[in-house]
Amino acid sequence: MTLSELLEARAAEHGDRPFLFWQDESLSYRELATRATRIARGLAERGIGPGDRVGIMMPNSPRYVEWLFGIWRAGAVACPINPALTTDEAGYIIEHARPALVIDAATPPGEAGERALGAHPAPDALASLIYTSGTTGRPKGVMLTHANYLWDAETTVRTIGLTAADRFLCILPLFHVNAQVVTVVCPLLAGAQTVLLPRFAPDTFLADVARYRVTYFSAVPTVYAILLTRDRQSLDLSTLRFGICGAAPMPVEVFERFEARFGIRILEGYGLSEATCVSSVNPVDGARKVGSIGLPLPGQDMRIDAPPGQVGEILVRGPNVMRGYFEDEAATAAVLKDGWLHTGDLGAQDEDGYFTIVGRSKDMIIRGGENIYPKEIEEVLHRHPDVAEAAVIGMPDAVWGETVLAVVVPRAGVPEASIHAWCEQHLAPFKRPARIVFVAAADLPRTPTGKLQKHLLRLRL
Repeated sequence: MTLSELLEARAAEHGDRPFLFWQDESLSYRELATRATRIARGLAERGIGPGDRVGIMMPNSPRYVEWLFGIWRAGAVACPINPALTTDEAGYIIEHARPALVIDAATPPGEAGERALGAHPAPDALASLIYTSGTTGRPKGVMLTHANYLWDAETTVRTIGLTAADRFLCILPLFHVNAQVVTVVCPLLAGAQTVLLPRFAPDTFLADVARYRVTYFSAVPTVYAILLTRDRQSLDLSTLRFGICGAAPMPVEVFERFEARFGIRILEGYGLSEATCVSSVNPVDGARKVGSIGLPLPGQDMRIDAPPGQVGEILVRGPNVMRGYFEDEAATAAVLKDGWLHTGDLGAQDEDGYFTIVGRSKDMIIRGGENIYPKEIEEVLHRHPDVAEAAVIGMPDAVWGETVLAVVVPRAGVPEASIHAWCEQHLAPFKRPARIVFVAAADLPRTPTGKLQKHLLRLRL
């Protein structure tokens, strides 16, 4: 089966039952399938079909979901792009992916076309290019197939016990594969329903949970920390069964306080775009281990690339692992070895089989669940005419988990405001340094060969 075939099957089964709630509107299973087919025909009229890439660069809305399934029904490949990126950042992705069309918020609601559609694509055909930054700072296009999406979603549905009675609240952006799998495909498989919000709004989140009778939601640790600062008032949250947490480690204090205050279970899990979305999760029923990322999904292998009991790199193998990086054989070969995906994350496995993240082999910064790669920011800083050298590290933050700290060696007496203005011009808001420190070149710790020692820089700052 493919993603578009799944939608058609569920539309035939559930018909006018609402699938998606958006503000005061709803979209039924049948309406979604009808609109997706109309979009697919419009794409066919434009000559866009199997294998062609179509960019989607817009905020959350029902139209986003319609376009996803329309692209998939046409046999084309969806290429989601973060609408918060600057022109330079989005431009690189567009130049690399070479989409036949880019959809944004100004695009008319639906394509119009009468051309008959061909057969659905094969399950192993590409469904999406999910761009994620690498250690070099250049985004890479993760190639995910229809089979990747459906295997990961189906196994997740079984593992956490989703049913047609569930109603999911989505606050994550749909350009993330997490939102696509957990928000859209999982509820579709289960015959469940989804409540889509434009974004996370702390002051109205709990009211939305009560209003829509939500049973579960997925969020990053920052969201849970912020919700602890809000008054739950007399809202009826009795339908809420559990919350899912991923993208970054959850502080134990936040975990325990949230469960105690709201009376729900939090399921910590682990995943990455290169493995579609979910690789492990703590059980809904039975033993959970606070601070652990839980157990691997059934049918997927996870192991530590080190002797038993020792810390090592987490390796993943299974039907959810990507085909590779788009037009980047070297990067693909570096992470896909002997059938295993090398995640770059350091972890350990206990005697009960539970995995724990203990660090990152890369210098990646995780700010509120957003992955930030220092190299990309360093390259922007180095382009500033008055910056001789720059190093970027993450610094702890009570709300965001981590924020960006830039260490700059100036050429002259450049004002800090000039550096911030430069970053505002060339970087999305979540990537911009929250703090800039000026130092002399001699103050940067280095190896005898001149390589910067970031671990010593962190200790100093």
